Amino acid sequence: MSSLVVESPGLLTTVQDLGRPGHGPLGVSPSGAADPVALRLGNLLLSNKPGAAALEMTLLGGCFIFPEGATIAVTGGDLGVTVDGCALEMWTPHRVLPGEKLTCSSTRDFARGYLAIAGGIRVRRFLGSASTHLLSGLGGHHGRALRKGDVLQLGTPAKNIPNRKVSEQVLQTLRPRRTVRVTEGPQINILSERSKEKFFHSAFSVSESSDRMGIRLEGERLHLNSGGEMITEGVPLGAIQVTPSGQPIILFVEQQTTGGYPKIASVIGVDLHRLGQLRPRTNIRFELTSLAEARSLWIEQEKLLNSPSQLFI
Repeated sequence: MSSLVVESPGLLTTVQDLGRPGHGPLGVSPSGAADPVALRLGNLLLSNKPGAAALEMTLLGGCFIFPEGATIAVTGGDLGVTVDGCALEMWTPHRVLPGEKLTCSSTRDFARGYLAIAGGIRVRRFLGSASTHLLSGLGGHHGRALRKGDVLQLGTPAKNIPNRKVSEQVLQTLRPRRTVRVTEGPQINILSERSKEKFFHSAFSVSESSDRMGIRLEGERLHLNSGGEMITEGVPLGAIQVTPSGQPIILFVEQQTTGGYPKIASVIGVDLHRLGQLRPRTNIRFELTSLAEARSLWIEQEKLLNSPSQLFI
């Protein structure tokens, strides 16, 4: 059986797949890849199932050795990947020979890069998913980020992996953007009119305290019409809450499943993967979108991701 040996783990490298949705009533958030589109594209390049487990690296990548060799694809943020000192092209499959070393540096553009491997990564599943949930210490490789000396087992690769790459047009279509589209949340009217204006027309900076649980934002303080506390209720991925500090926070893949802060907006589905590529100190803005438009964009994106003839060249 083939394996991957961690020589250096980088800043935060975890095993992730497409997560475990549907367990919110149990208090378990979905987790999974912060940029699921990048993960899906890496797996599709290698003829894996779209949700096969891969490595997610944040801001600074790791160094890995493949004792038996492997076929890999690197997607997401540009980590300046090399194999035995030779630069590796992203968004296309590569054969790594037995004993060769894959080295990643810090990201040059976005926040997270993905290392997909033909056959995927084999770890014990929790609630049907291989994804690492850091806060609970469940899933992935012993429920934690990778460490030096870890050895991961790899699955059986497909017999025929086409020599292809993701088209530049597709990459531009799916590229992370700094204008995040949202729909109105159930407590939007708890904002004062002036604060609504601020929210939709001001820039917010991504805080360095952001993590996989929530993307904390810094900007002009938002004021609420009511100072009373809400009754705790369920909260979805991508919900934007206003904390007592007056600053918004976007609930992310390891979110709590209930909350008592007002939800003023929700990030639309096609922009959720773009949240995973926001770096600290990046400025973003919010753009109001209708539910009908959000649904139309989601259908369009899913059609693209399920059309290999359009994805690859």
